[in-house]
Amino acid sequence: MSRRGHVRLAPLAASLTLVLLFSLSACADDEADSATDEGLSIDLTREGDEFMPNGARIDVAIGEPVILSIASDEAGELHVHSVPEQEIAYDAGTSEYEITIDRPGVVEVESHDPDLIVLQLEVR
Repeated sequence: MSRRGHVRLAPLAASLTLVLLFSLSACADDEADSATDEGLSIDLTREGDEFMPNGARIDVAIGEPVILSIASDEAGELHVHSVPEQEIAYDAGTSEYEITIDRPGVVEVESHDPDLIVLQLEVR
């Protein structure tokens, strides 16, 4: 193949790479959260001692309402390490809670029983 043929393929290969990268990143974001008119909705699932998402980092705008939809097989409590700190006690079944974070930074949402980080909110 001539040198000229390689030059024509390079932009096409770069374009396909970008399309693939954007497609993969869009899929990853859709699994953890979705934006609605009321704010950002994040689905949390607890089965025994396991939570999903498990430590995922999610971007949140300062002051944006975050709706945590919790589906759990047992009652528990989440701690949102924001300023001020927020606690969410939830029952077995499905429930929703709204939180708002007014300062930039990474805010961990964790469980103390079991002791683990459920998710991280990167507030900007």
